[in-house]
Amino acid sequence: MKPILLVLDDWEGNIAANPCWKELEGKVEIRFLSKPIASATDAELADVTFLMALRERTALTKEAFSRLPKLKLILQTGGHAYHIDQKSAQEHNVIIALGRRVKAPLIAVPELVFAMMLGLMHKVPMALQAMHKGEWPLVTGRTLNGRRLGILGIGRHGTRVAHIAKTAFNMEVVAWARPGSQAINNDIPRLPLEKLLSTSDVVSIHLRLSPESTGLINAEKLQMMKQGSVLINTSRGAIVNEDALINALKNGPIASAGLDVYTHEPLAADSPLRKLDNVILTPHIGWTVEEVFAEFAQIACIQLHQYLQGNLPETELLSK
Repeated sequence: MKPILLVLDDWEGNIAANPCWKELEGKVEIRFLSKPIASATDAELADVTFLMALRERTALTKEAFSRLPKLKLILQTGGHAYHIDQKSAQEHNVIIALGRRVKAPLIAVPELVFAMMLGLMHKVPMALQAMHKGEWPLVTGRTLNGRRLGILGIGRHGTRVAHIAKTAFNMEVVAWARPGSQAINNDIPRLPLEKLLSTSDVVSIHLRLSPESTGLINAEKLQMMKQGSVLINTSRGAIVNEDALINALKNGPIASAGLDVYTHEPLAADSPLRKLDNVILTPHIGWTVEEVFAEFAQIACIQLHQYLQGNLPETELLSK
């Protein structure tokens, strides 16, 4: 009997459609689960040897591991595994391979940052809503040219955003990096967090989620921000205190915000954020582009082939 690979949460069908799976024909049986793993029957999970998990769409809990008695390897797309119970994985001797080599998000996420930034500075959402109501709104926007962009986290995403801001929009770029973080060395001036927040026209968050970054942008930090500034968060929702953000959006000092991530996802239907007209909200789409799905599938195929050959690099494992 061939080992079974179960692919989770391929809602769009992009993973299943990738031609790379043909290379594994005859070696593994590939199945796709179109419902949450918690809703799967024991029979659907009992013989699974390999799992491909699509980022944080499915939480692999202690209970999930107990229902996967033959599981040996998780092919985790993306460079993190926040949603996997890593202790349970270790107890069940399950290896977690990360898709750290994925490059497409380095293009997709910065593009969304500037879609939000331009939309908010030119008040596109407000104009759009009014136009659909039959109105002709008197809207006065602002350009990005010459304004200061403050970047929190100057890693791969932050560096790309900085490059676009300077070369395409003639923005002044400054950055803050958490002490001890692996910030990329470049010529972007570093500022203390308080100075960056108080002087930047736009602040874009590109930090990893960690105990230190969780709740970093709280009520106190939001009140430090420049009057009329814009906040963009395409990183992790828990970095920003949502209640404090809602207050700052209603009462100042910030003028607007672009959010692709939230403390709890999906965002609650009754969230006050949904009622604000100075916010662009998107449902965590920074990474959900065709190019990212294609690369996820290809990396997973390569890693599974390497595992079957006994030469999966240790550098691609979570423990490394």
